[in-house]
Amino acid sequence: MKRTLLSAALLAIMSALCFAQQPAPPPAHPVPSIQDTETAAQRDARMAWWRDARFGMFIHWGLYSIPAGTWNGQRYQHIGEWIMNDASIPVAQYKALASQFNPTGFSAHDIVALAKSAGMKYIVITAKHHDGFAMFDSKADPFNIVDATPFHRDPLRELAEECRKQGMKLGFYYSQAQDWTYPGGAAAVRGTHDPKTGHWDKAQDGSFDEYLHKKAIPQIEELLNNYGDFPVVVWFDTPREMTPERAAEIVKVLNKHPNLIWNNRLGGGYKGDTETPEQYIPAQGFPGRDWESCMTINNTWGYKSWDTNFKSTETLLRNLIDIASKGGNYLLNIGPDSHGIVPAPEVERLHQMGQWLDVNGEAIYGTKATLFDVPTGTFSTTEKDKRGNFKFTPTWNWRSTTGPDKLYIEIFAWPTNGVFHLDKLPRKVAGAYLLADKSHKPLKLTPNGEGLDITLPSKALDPIATVLVLNTPS
Repeated sequence: MKRTLLSAALLAIMSALCFAQQPAPPPAHPVPSIQDTETAAQRDARMAWWRDARFGMFIHWGLYSIPAGTWNGQRYQHIGEWIMNDASIPVAQYKALASQFNPTGFSAHDIVALAKSAGMKYIVITAKHHDGFAMFDSKADPFNIVDATPFHRDPLRELAEECRKQGMKLGFYYSQAQDWTYPGGAAAVRGTHDPKTGHWDKAQDGSFDEYLHKKAIPQIEELLNNYGDFPVVVWFDTPREMTPERAAEIVKVLNKHPNLIWNNRLGGGYKGDTETPEQYIPAQGFPGRDWESCMTINNTWGYKSWDTNFKSTETLLRNLIDIASKGGNYLLNIGPDSHGIVPAPEVERLHQMGQWLDVNGEAIYGTKATLFDVPTGTFSTTEKDKRGNFKFTPTWNWRSTTGPDKLYIEIFAWPTNGVFHLDKLPRKVAGAYLLADKSHKPLKLTPNGEGLDITLPSKALDPIATVLVLNTPS
Protein backbone atom coordinates (compact mmCIF):
# COMPACT_ATOMS: atom_id res chain seq x y z
CA MET A 1 0.00 0.00 0.00
CA LYS A 2 2.77 2.41 0.95
CA ARG A 3 4.67 1.49 -2.25
CA THR A 4 1.54 2.14 -4.27
CA LEU A 5 1.05 5.53 -2.63
CA LEU A 6 4.73 6.38 -3.09
CA SER A 7 4.59 5.36 -6.73
CA ALA A 8 1.50 7.42 -7.29
CA ALA A 9 3.10 10.42 -5.63
CA LEU A 10 6.26 9.97 -7.69
CA LEU A 11 4.25 9.75 -10.89
CA ALA A 12 2.39 12.90 -9.96
CA ILE A 13 5.64 14.76 -9.33
CA MET A 14 7.15 13.50 -12.61
CA SER A 15 4.01 14.49 -14.51
CA ALA A 16 4.12 17.95 -12.99
CA LEU A 17 7.77 18.32 -13.91
CA CYS A 18 7.12 17.16 -17.47
CA PHE A 19 4.20 19.55 -17.76
CA ALA A 20 6.36 22.41 -16.45
CA GLN A 21 9.00 21.66 -19.07
CA GLN A 22 6.54 21.91 -21.96
CA PRO A 23 6.87 25.20 -23.88
CA ALA A 24 4.12 27.66 -23.13
CA PRO A 25 1.70 28.24 -26.00
CA PRO A 26 2.22 31.55 -27.80
CA PRO A 27 0.15 34.37 -26.33
CA ALA A 28 -3.08 35.11 -28.15
CA HIS A 29 -3.04 38.36 -30.08
CA PRO A 30 -5.22 41.10 -28.58
CA VAL A 31 -6.89 41.31 -32.00
CA PRO A 32 -6.64 38.26 -34.29
CA SER A 33 -5.11 39.12 -37.66
CA ILE A 34 -6.23 37.74 -41.00
CA GLN A 35 -3.35 35.25 -40.79
CA ASP A 36 -4.75 33.95 -37.49
CA THR A 37 -8.18 33.16 -38.88
CA GLU A 38 -7.87 32.21 -42.57
CA THR A 39 -7.67 28.63 -43.82
CA ALA A 40 -4.62 27.29 -45.66
CA ALA A 41 -6.59 27.39 -48.91
CA GLN A 42 -7.58 31.02 -48.32
CA ARG A 43 -3.97 31.92 -47.60
CA ASP A 44 -2.76 30.18 -50.76
CA ALA A 45 -5.30 32.12 -52.82
CA ARG A 46 -4.36 35.43 -51.17
CA MET A 47 -0.61 34.88 -51.67
CA ALA A 48 -0.81 33.33 -55.15
CA TRP A 49 0.11 36.40 -57.24
CA TRP A 50 2.93 37.34 -54.88
CA ARG A 51 4.44 33.86 -54.95
CA ASP A 52 4.36 33.86 -58.75
CA ALA A 53 5.90 37.33 -59.05
CA ARG A 54 9.38 36.54 -57.68
CA PHE A 55 10.79 40.00 -58.54
CA GLY A 56 9.75 43.44 -57.30
CA MET A 57 11.01 47.02 -57.14
CA PHE A 58 11.61 48.81 -53.84
CA ILE A 59 11.74 52.63 -54.04
CA HIS A 60 13.30 54.70 -51.23
CA TRP A 61 12.59 58.36 -51.98
CA GLY A 62 12.04 61.36 -49.78
CA LEU A 63 13.51 64.61 -48.42
CA TYR A 64 16.74 62.80 -47.60
CA SER A 65 17.51 62.84 -51.35
CA ILE A 66 18.30 66.58 -50.98
CA PRO A 67 21.30 66.27 -48.62
CA ALA A 68 22.10 63.07 -50.53
CA GLY A 69 24.46 61.72 -47.87
CA THR A 70 26.20 65.00 -46.95
CA TRP A 71 25.38 67.49 -44.18
CA ASN A 72 27.32 70.64 -43.35
CA GLY A 73 30.13 69.50 -45.59
CA GLN A 74 30.47 66.09 -43.93
CA ARG A 75 29.80 62.84 -45.74
CA TYR A 76 27.90 60.31 -43.65
CA GLN A 77 28.80 56.70 -44.32
CA HIS A 78 25.46 55.24 -43.20
CA ILE A 79 22.51 54.76 -45.55
CA GLY A 80 21.13 57.94 -47.10
CA GLU A 81 17.64 57.95 -45.61
CA TRP A 82 19.08 57.96 -42.06
CA ILE A 83 20.96 61.27 -42.42
CA MET A 84 18.60 63.18 -40.10
CA ASN A 85 19.38 60.70 -37.34
CA ASP A 86 23.07 60.28 -38.18
CA ALA A 87 23.77 64.02 -38.31
CA SER A 88 21.39 64.83 -35.40
CA ILE A 89 19.63 67.39 -37.58
CA PRO A 90 17.15 69.45 -35.54
CA VAL A 91 13.50 68.99 -36.49
CA ALA A 92 13.04 72.59 -37.70
CA GLN A 93 16.12 72.40 -39.95
CA TYR A 94 15.08 69.10 -41.45
CA LYS A 95 11.50 70.21 -42.05
CA ALA A 96 12.84 73.26 -43.86
CA LEU A 97 14.16 70.96 -46.58
CA ALA A 98 10.58 70.56 -47.79
CA SER A 99 10.61 74.07 -49.26
CA GLN A 100 13.48 72.94 -51.55
CA PHE A 101 11.83 69.71 -52.68
CA ASN A 102 10.47 70.15 -56.20
CA PRO A 103 11.11 66.88 -58.08
CA THR A 104 9.83 67.98 -61.47
CA GLY A 105 11.87 65.24 -63.15
CA PHE A 106 9.66 62.58 -61.57
CA SER A 107 7.62 60.56 -64.04
CA ALA A 108 5.34 57.84 -62.73
CA HIS A 109 5.08 56.51 -66.27
CA ASP A 110 8.86 56.15 -66.56
CA ILE A 111 9.23 54.51 -63.14
CA VAL A 112 6.57 51.89 -63.87
CA ALA A 113 7.96 51.36 -67.38
CA LEU A 114 11.41 50.84 -65.86
CA ALA A 115 10.04 48.21 -63.48
CA LYS A 116 8.30 46.48 -66.39
CA SER A 117 11.41 46.56 -68.55
CA ALA A 118 13.35 44.96 -65.68
CA GLY A 119 10.86 42.11 -65.48
CA MET A 120 9.55 43.23 -62.11
CA LYS A 121 5.96 42.41 -61.19
CA TYR A 122 5.28 44.79 -58.30
CA ILE A 123 6.51 48.04 -56.77
CA VAL A 124 6.78 49.04 -53.10
CA ILE A 125 7.48 52.73 -52.42
CA THR A 126 8.24 54.58 -49.18
CA ALA A 127 5.01 56.39 -48.37
CA LYS A 128 6.59 57.62 -45.12
CA HIS A 129 10.06 56.77 -43.88
CA HIS A 130 11.52 57.34 -40.41
CA ASP A 131 11.92 61.08 -41.06
CA GLY A 132 8.14 61.42 -40.86
CA PHE A 133 7.74 63.09 -44.26
CA ALA A 134 4.71 61.75 -46.16
CA MET A 135 5.24 61.26 -49.90
CA PHE A 136 1.49 61.51 -50.42
CA ASP A 137 -1.44 63.83 -49.87
CA SER A 138 -2.26 63.47 -46.17
CA LYS A 139 -5.00 65.23 -44.25
CA ALA A 140 -3.68 63.70 -41.02
CA ASP A 141 -0.48 65.77 -40.97
CA PRO A 142 0.70 68.75 -43.06
CA PHE A 143 4.32 67.54 -43.32
CA ASN A 144 3.71 65.98 -46.71
CA ILE A 145 4.75 66.44 -50.33
CA VAL A 146 1.48 68.11 -51.39
CA ASP A 147 1.16 70.66 -48.57
CA ALA A 148 4.78 71.35 -47.59
CA THR A 149 6.62 71.50 -50.94
CA PRO A 150 6.42 73.54 -54.15
CA PHE A 151 5.79 70.27 -56.01
CA HIS A 152 2.16 70.06 -54.78
CA ARG A 153 1.64 66.64 -56.42
CA ASP A 154 0.93 63.19 -54.99
CA PRO A 155 3.43 60.77 -56.57
CA LEU A 156 1.67 57.78 -55.01
CA ARG A 157 -1.54 58.68 -56.81
CA GLU A 158 0.35 59.10 -60.08
CA LEU A 159 2.09 55.76 -59.57
CA ALA A 160 -1.24 54.07 -58.81
CA GLU A 161 -2.71 55.39 -62.06
CA GLU A 162 0.31 54.24 -64.08
CA CYS A 163 0.39 50.84 -62.40
CA ARG A 164 -3.20 50.28 -63.47
CA LYS A 165 -2.42 51.33 -67.04
CA GLN A 166 0.72 49.21 -67.30
CA GLY A 167 -0.47 46.15 -65.37
CA MET A 168 1.80 46.51 -62.35
CA LYS A 169 1.01 45.80 -58.68
CA LEU A 170 1.67 48.59 -56.16
CA GLY A 171 2.49 48.48 -52.47
CA PHE A 172 3.37 51.06 -49.82
CA TYR A 173 6.14 51.10 -47.20
CA TYR A 174 5.13 52.87 -43.98
CA SER A 175 7.32 53.51 -40.93
CA GLN A 176 4.69 52.90 -38.29
CA ALA A 177 6.87 53.40 -35.21
CA GLN A 178 9.85 55.61 -35.97
CA ASP A 179 9.01 59.21 -36.76
CA TRP A 180 11.77 61.74 -36.08
CA THR A 181 9.76 64.90 -36.77
CA TYR A 182 6.46 64.26 -34.95
CA PRO A 183 6.29 64.63 -31.15
CA GLY A 184 6.33 61.20 -29.50
CA GLY A 185 7.49 59.28 -32.54
CA ALA A 186 9.98 56.52 -31.84
CA ALA A 187 13.65 56.71 -32.74
CA ALA A 188 16.34 54.07 -32.70
CA VAL A 189 18.80 54.67 -29.86
CA ARG A 190 22.09 55.64 -31.52
CA GLY A 191 25.24 57.55 -30.60
CA THR A 192 24.76 60.33 -28.06
CA HIS A 193 20.98 60.47 -28.39
CA ASP A 194 18.71 60.03 -25.39
CA PRO A 195 19.28 56.43 -24.23
CA LYS A 196 15.57 55.85 -23.64
CA THR A 197 13.79 57.65 -26.48
CA GLY A 198 16.57 57.95 -29.05
CA HIS A 199 15.66 61.63 -29.43
CA TRP A 200 18.18 64.45 -29.95
CA ASP A 201 15.80 67.43 -30.13
CA LYS A 202 13.22 68.49 -27.54
CA ALA A 203 10.77 68.99 -30.41
CA GLN A 204 10.68 65.19 -30.76
CA ASP A 205 9.45 64.59 -27.21
CA GLY A 206 5.84 63.65 -26.61
CA SER A 207 3.46 60.72 -26.27
CA PHE A 208 4.04 57.73 -28.55
CA ASP A 209 0.39 56.72 -28.19
CA GLU A 210 -0.69 60.20 -29.25
CA TYR A 211 1.58 59.95 -32.30
CA LEU A 212 0.19 56.50 -33.09
CA HIS A 213 -3.44 57.57 -32.93
CA LYS A 214 -3.16 61.10 -34.34
CA LYS A 215 -0.73 60.45 -37.17
CA ALA A 216 0.33 56.87 -37.88
CA ILE A 217 -3.01 55.08 -37.85
CA PRO A 218 -4.86 57.90 -39.69
CA GLN A 219 -2.16 57.91 -42.38
CA ILE A 220 -2.29 54.13 -42.72
CA GLU A 221 -6.05 54.46 -43.20
CA GLU A 222 -5.48 57.12 -45.87
CA LEU A 223 -3.05 54.84 -47.70
CA LEU A 224 -5.42 51.89 -47.56
CA ASN A 225 -8.55 53.80 -48.57
CA ASN A 226 -7.51 56.56 -51.00
CA TYR A 227 -5.84 54.68 -53.86
CA GLY A 228 -8.53 52.35 -55.17
CA ASP A 229 -7.40 48.75 -55.40
CA PHE A 230 -3.92 49.66 -54.16
CA PRO A 231 -1.93 48.98 -52.08
CA VAL A 232 -1.75 45.21 -52.45
CA VAL A 233 1.22 45.13 -50.06
CA VAL A 234 2.00 47.11 -46.90
CA TRP A 235 5.62 47.04 -45.79
CA PHE A 236 6.19 47.97 -42.13
CA ASP A 237 9.59 48.58 -40.54
CA THR A 238 11.55 48.90 -37.25
CA PRO A 239 8.77 48.19 -34.73
CA ARG A 240 10.29 50.03 -31.76
CA GLU A 241 7.66 50.70 -29.03
CA MET A 242 5.12 48.49 -30.82
CA THR A 243 3.55 46.48 -27.99
CA PRO A 244 0.93 43.80 -28.80
CA GLU A 245 -1.80 46.25 -27.84
CA ARG A 246 -0.44 49.04 -30.05
CA ALA A 247 0.10 46.70 -32.97
CA ALA A 248 -3.46 45.43 -32.52
CA GLU A 249 -4.78 48.94 -33.18
CA ILE A 250 -3.16 48.80 -36.62
CA VAL A 251 -4.33 45.23 -37.20
CA LYS A 252 -7.92 46.43 -36.77
CA VAL A 253 -7.35 48.66 -39.79
CA LEU A 254 -5.54 45.99 -41.83
CA ASN A 255 -8.29 43.45 -41.24
CA LYS A 256 -10.71 45.62 -43.20
CA HIS A 257 -8.66 44.71 -46.30
CA PRO A 258 -8.69 40.89 -46.33
CA ASN A 259 -6.64 40.49 -49.53
CA LEU A 260 -3.80 42.67 -48.27
CA ILE A 261 -0.31 41.20 -47.86
CA TRP A 262 1.89 42.61 -45.09
CA ASN A 263 5.29 41.75 -43.72
CA ASN A 264 6.75 40.59 -40.41
CA ARG A 265 7.87 44.02 -39.15
CA LEU A 266 4.64 45.38 -37.65
CA GLY A 267 5.70 44.29 -34.16
CA GLY A 268 3.74 43.20 -31.12
CA GLY A 269 4.20 39.51 -31.92
CA TYR A 270 2.36 39.63 -35.25
CA LYS A 271 4.22 37.54 -37.84
CA GLY A 272 2.44 38.92 -40.90
CA ASP A 273 2.83 37.12 -44.20
CA THR A 274 6.46 37.46 -45.19
CA GLU A 275 9.92 37.13 -43.69
CA THR A 276 12.14 40.01 -44.81
CA PRO A 277 15.87 39.26 -44.79
CA GLU A 278 17.64 42.56 -45.48
CA GLN A 279 20.77 42.80 -47.61
CA TYR A 280 21.39 39.05 -47.55
CA ILE A 281 20.06 35.80 -48.96
CA PRO A 282 19.43 33.11 -46.32
CA ALA A 283 21.35 29.89 -46.96
CA GLN A 284 18.22 27.71 -47.00
CA GLY A 285 15.53 30.32 -47.41
CA PHE A 286 12.63 30.06 -44.97
CA PRO A 287 11.01 26.64 -45.51
CA GLY A 288 7.30 26.84 -44.76
CA ARG A 289 7.23 30.67 -44.85
CA ASP A 290 6.84 33.18 -47.65
CA TRP A 291 9.90 35.41 -47.76
CA GLU A 292 11.46 38.31 -49.62
CA SER A 293 15.07 39.48 -49.64
CA CYS A 294 15.20 43.27 -49.88
CA MET A 295 18.51 44.51 -51.23
CA THR A 296 20.16 47.59 -52.70
CA ILE A 297 21.88 48.06 -56.08
CA ASN A 298 24.68 50.11 -54.50
CA ASN A 299 25.28 50.54 -50.72
CA THR A 300 22.33 52.77 -49.87
CA TRP A 301 18.55 52.75 -50.00
CA GLY A 302 17.92 56.50 -50.13
CA TYR A 303 19.93 58.46 -52.70
CA LYS A 304 23.54 59.41 -51.92
CA SER A 305 25.27 61.44 -54.61
CA TRP A 306 28.69 59.91 -53.97
CA ASP A 307 27.75 56.24 -53.58
CA THR A 308 28.83 54.79 -56.91
CA ASN A 309 29.51 51.26 -55.67
CA PHE A 310 26.95 49.66 -57.95
CA LYS A 311 26.67 45.88 -58.05
CA SER A 312 27.21 44.25 -61.42
CA THR A 313 24.33 42.94 -63.48
CA GLU A 314 25.86 39.49 -63.02
CA THR A 315 25.63 39.80 -59.22
CA LEU A 316 22.05 41.12 -59.36
CA LEU A 317 20.89 38.32 -61.68
CA ARG A 318 22.62 35.67 -59.61
CA ASN A 319 20.86 37.05 -56.54
CA LEU A 320 17.49 36.81 -58.28
CA ILE A 321 18.13 33.24 -59.40
CA ASP A 322 19.49 32.20 -56.00
CA ILE A 323 16.47 33.66 -54.21
CA ALA A 324 13.97 32.04 -56.60
CA SER A 325 15.74 28.69 -56.19
CA LYS A 326 15.03 28.91 -52.46
CA GLY A 327 11.39 29.87 -52.91
CA GLY A 328 11.72 33.59 -52.18
CA ASN A 329 11.14 36.97 -53.83
CA TYR A 330 13.76 39.60 -54.67
CA LEU A 331 12.77 43.17 -53.76
CA LEU A 332 15.48 45.25 -55.42
CA ASN A 333 15.78 48.94 -54.52
CA ILE A 334 16.18 52.10 -56.56
CA GLY A 335 16.87 55.51 -54.99
CA PRO A 336 15.71 58.48 -57.10
CA ASP A 337 17.49 61.80 -56.56
CA SER A 338 15.88 65.03 -55.36
CA HIS A 339 14.65 65.75 -58.89
CA GLY A 340 12.89 62.39 -59.07
CA ILE A 341 15.45 60.93 -61.48
CA VAL A 342 16.66 57.34 -61.08
CA PRO A 343 20.49 57.13 -61.26
CA ALA A 344 21.61 56.00 -64.72
CA PRO A 345 23.69 53.03 -63.48
CA GLU A 346 20.59 51.64 -61.76
CA VAL A 347 18.51 52.07 -64.91
CA GLU A 348 21.18 50.37 -67.01
CA ARG A 349 21.38 47.33 -64.74
CA LEU A 350 17.61 46.94 -64.54
CA HIS A 351 17.31 47.01 -68.32
CA GLN A 352 19.99 44.32 -68.56
CA MET A 353 18.18 42.15 -66.00
CA GLY A 354 15.02 42.53 -68.05
CA GLN A 355 16.79 41.42 -71.20
CA TRP A 356 17.80 38.18 -69.47
CA LEU A 357 14.29 37.67 -68.12
CA ASP A 358 12.75 38.27 -71.55
CA VAL A 359 14.50 35.08 -72.62
CA ASN A 360 14.60 33.11 -69.38
CA GLY A 361 11.69 34.39 -67.29
CA GLU A 362 9.92 31.05 -67.55
CA ALA A 363 12.57 29.69 -65.17
CA ILE A 364 11.76 32.36 -62.54
CA TYR A 365 8.11 33.42 -62.59
CA GLY A 366 5.60 31.03 -61.06
CA THR A 367 8.30 28.55 -60.07
CA LYS A 368 8.88 26.88 -56.74
CA ALA A 369 12.06 26.10 -54.82
CA THR A 370 14.56 23.52 -56.00
CA LEU A 371 13.92 19.80 -55.56
CA PHE A 372 17.65 19.04 -55.62
CA ASP A 373 19.31 18.43 -52.27
CA VAL A 374 22.58 20.03 -53.30
CA PRO A 375 24.52 22.56 -51.15
CA THR A 376 24.70 26.07 -52.61
CA GLY A 377 27.69 27.07 -50.50
CA THR A 378 29.61 26.33 -47.31
CA PHE A 379 29.30 27.43 -43.69
CA SER A 380 32.35 28.61 -41.79
CA THR A 381 33.08 26.71 -38.58
CA THR A 382 34.59 29.79 -36.92
CA GLU A 383 33.58 33.06 -38.61
CA LYS A 384 30.18 34.60 -37.88
CA ASP A 385 28.18 37.22 -39.77
CA LYS A 386 26.66 40.37 -38.27
CA ARG A 387 23.53 38.43 -37.30
CA GLY A 388 25.60 36.02 -35.17
CA ASN A 389 25.20 33.06 -37.52
CA PHE A 390 28.10 31.08 -38.94
CA LYS A 391 29.10 32.85 -42.14
CA PHE A 392 27.76 31.29 -45.33
CA THR A 393 29.82 31.57 -48.51
CA PRO A 394 27.81 30.73 -51.64
CA THR A 395 29.25 28.79 -54.54
CA TRP A 396 28.21 29.87 -58.01
CA ASN A 397 28.03 26.69 -60.09
CA TRP A 398 24.29 26.32 -60.68
CA ARG A 399 20.85 26.68 -59.14
CA SER A 400 17.50 25.08 -59.90
CA THR A 401 13.87 26.17 -59.88
CA THR A 402 10.81 23.96 -60.24
CA GLY A 403 7.81 24.05 -62.57
CA PRO A 404 4.80 21.69 -62.68
CA ASP A 405 6.34 19.51 -65.40
CA LYS A 406 9.82 20.97 -65.77
CA LEU A 407 13.01 21.37 -63.79
CA TYR A 408 15.07 24.45 -64.62
CA ILE A 409 18.83 24.41 -64.11
CA GLU A 410 20.42 27.87 -64.17
CA ILE A 411 24.06 27.19 -65.02
CA PHE A 412 26.62 29.81 -63.96
CA ALA A 413 29.83 27.84 -64.46
CA TRP A 414 29.77 26.16 -67.88
CA PRO A 415 31.32 22.66 -67.69
CA THR A 416 34.66 22.52 -69.45
CA ASN A 417 34.09 18.97 -70.68
CA GLY A 418 30.73 19.86 -72.24
CA VAL A 419 28.78 17.55 -69.93
CA PHE A 420 26.50 18.68 -67.11
CA HIS A 421 26.18 15.97 -64.45
CA LEU A 422 23.40 15.47 -61.91
CA ASP A 423 24.05 12.94 -59.15
CA LYS A 424 20.43 12.17 -58.36
CA LEU A 425 17.14 13.05 -60.00
CA PRO A 426 14.03 14.08 -58.04
CA ARG A 427 11.84 13.31 -61.07
CA LYS A 428 12.05 11.16 -64.18
CA VAL A 429 13.51 13.18 -67.06
CA ALA A 430 12.06 12.69 -70.55
CA GLY A 431 14.11 15.25 -72.43
CA ALA A 432 16.23 18.39 -72.18
CA TYR A 433 16.96 21.60 -74.09
CA LEU A 434 18.34 25.09 -73.49
CA LEU A 435 15.73 27.75 -72.85
CA ALA A 436 17.60 30.38 -74.88
CA ASP A 437 17.64 28.06 -77.90
CA LYS A 438 14.50 29.07 -79.81
CA SER A 439 14.43 25.74 -81.63
CA HIS A 440 14.55 23.80 -78.33
CA LYS A 441 16.95 21.36 -79.93
CA PRO A 442 16.99 18.16 -77.82
CA LEU A 443 20.17 17.54 -75.84
CA LYS A 444 21.75 14.11 -75.47
CA LEU A 445 20.91 12.38 -72.17
CA THR A 446 23.10 9.62 -70.76
CA PRO A 447 22.06 7.76 -67.59
CA ASN A 448 24.89 7.64 -65.05
CA GLY A 449 24.05 5.48 -62.02
CA GLU A 450 21.20 7.20 -60.19
CA GLY A 451 22.04 10.41 -62.01
CA LEU A 452 22.20 11.83 -65.49
CA ASP A 453 24.72 13.37 -67.87
CA ILE A 454 23.47 16.05 -70.27
CA THR A 455 25.68 16.90 -73.24
CA LEU A 456 25.84 20.65 -73.77
CA PRO A 457 27.12 22.88 -76.58
CA SER A 458 30.74 23.91 -76.28
CA LYS A 459 29.84 27.45 -75.17
CA ALA A 460 27.21 28.92 -72.87
CA LEU A 461 24.37 30.77 -74.58
CA ASP A 462 24.47 33.48 -71.92
CA PRO A 463 27.63 34.68 -70.12
CA ILE A 464 25.81 35.13 -66.79
CA ALA A 465 23.41 32.19 -66.63
CA THR A 466 22.22 29.73 -69.26
CA VAL A 467 19.03 27.85 -68.41
CA LEU A 468 18.85 24.11 -68.99
CA VAL A 469 15.28 22.77 -69.11
CA LEU A 470 14.51 19.19 -68.08
CA ASN A 471 11.10 17.94 -69.19
CA THR A 472 9.55 15.91 -66.39
CA PRO A 473 6.02 14.97 -67.46
CA SER A 474 3.96 13.31 -64.77
